[in-house]
Amino acid sequence: MQTEVADVLRKVGSKIESYGLNTWQLRTLSAIKKCRTAQLGGHIDACDQCGNLTISYNSCRNRHCPKCQGNKREDWIEARSTELLPVPYFHLVFTLPDSINALAIHSPKLVYDTLFEATWETIQTFGKTKEMQMGMIAVLHTWGQQLSLHPHLHCIVPGGGIAKNGQWQNSRTDGKFLFPVKALSKVFRAKYCAKLKEKEPIKYEQIRQELWQKPWIVFAKKPFGSPKSVVEYLGRYTHKIAISNRRIKTIDNENVTFEYKDYRVAGVKKQMTLTHQEFIRRFSLHILPKRFVKIRHYGFLSSTWKREKLKLLQEKLEVKVLEKREKKLFLPKCPCCKTGNLHRIAVFDQRGPPAWYLGGSQSSIPYKN
Repeated sequence: MQTEVADVLRKVGSKIESYGLNTWQLRTLSAIKKCRTAQLGGHIDACDQCGNLTISYNSCRNRHCPKCQGNKREDWIEARSTELLPVPYFHLVFTLPDSINALAIHSPKLVYDTLFEATWETIQTFGKTKEMQMGMIAVLHTWGQQLSLHPHLHCIVPGGGIAKNGQWQNSRTDGKFLFPVKALSKVFRAKYCAKLKEKEPIKYEQIRQELWQKPWIVFAKKPFGSPKSVVEYLGRYTHKIAISNRRIKTIDNENVTFEYKDYRVAGVKKQMTLTHQEFIRRFSLHILPKRFVKIRHYGFLSSTWKREKLKLLQEKLEVKVLEKREKKLFLPKCPCCKTGNLHRIAVFDQRGPPAWYLGGSQSSIPYKN
């Protein structure tokens, strides 16, 4: 049976209140612990073939929950697939130095908002030298493989922009290069530090020397093979969370052992063991502030620009636009006969199934709603 983050939370129980977490973190962890259990209520489904009755418990739908990302990811990818252009796309990663981690723990919104702002201004700066309007989709990740704090932005940047005449213009004719990463790194650091100094001058002065001591890292991957591969790639990043349940190997009464990739030795898989308290502390570092937007669109990929001008640009580039498909009603397969579809016939709250159900089939399955 697959071990889960929720299992660690259940092992800890009420002791979690002494771990020094804030109320928003505790609320989020409580939702993850209750996900797809009787505490969130559920519904009864009937098979249209064999008549089997099945209980399905509701999901928490929290964006930090390892069990609730699948449907959100698919919906987001489908929406993006209608916006693609037949141009080169690049994947850039903008990473903050660890000297800013202490500030990120105490003021996460400040640090992460500034990361988005500085990154976009950096891309804009390079676009302006070629007199074109750039676009960018940025996804915030805050973790490393060992659940340590490691704030960075995964950015998908089309290899060009909109020229003053409204036509598409590649940043380079061969489409194999966007901007020099060393120059990007220097501009990114300058932009971020200037913004931090403006917003929090006292805190900036406390870490100023450390921020300028080492070069900042901007990583550029090879351009994508096709626009379609951009969407498939994005799916791996948009709704990721700090750790998936499949990486958790064992949980005992004191410790959690999980798998991670050591990128210092070519991504070799290793295992790490942490106490329950340390595992939860590290996991909680990646619970984003309430209502914080972790996926943002900029320039000609922003919602305002797309509403007004995207279709016109796609027509100029002779793009065959994919129409948004009407969302079909999801009917899960029956776990009993494997051929019939399940149809909801009753719902219930945390008090449990209705009295008439008692004595029927007592099978229960998690349900992705």
